[in-house]
Amino acid sequence: MIQEASAMGLLRTLLIILLVYFGFKILARLFAPLLLKFVAKKAEEKFGGQFGGFQNQNQQQQAQKRKEGETVIDKMPNEKGSSNPDVGEYIDYEEIE
Repeated sequence: MIQEASAMGLLRTLLIILLVYFGFKILARLFAPLLLKFVAKKAEEKFGGQFGGFQNQNQQQQAQKRKEGETVIDKMPNEKGSSNPDVGEYIDYEEIE
């Protein structure tokens, strides 16, 4: 009787462990996407708040400097032109048969 009781206890313990393991796997598959969305949203708010504060401040400073209807050029065009001096010149070759 003692061996039978310990075998039943062992079997019961293994069954509980397996049920908890598979139950956790099922719950993880259900709630993992929700948890990841929540974490991503919080990270976006955190980084957006840090960057947004800088961006807002920068936009406000630029808006104060500009007048309505004023044209602003942020980038100056290249003086050299569009060709790259390191490339060389283009030569058109004709095939000879």
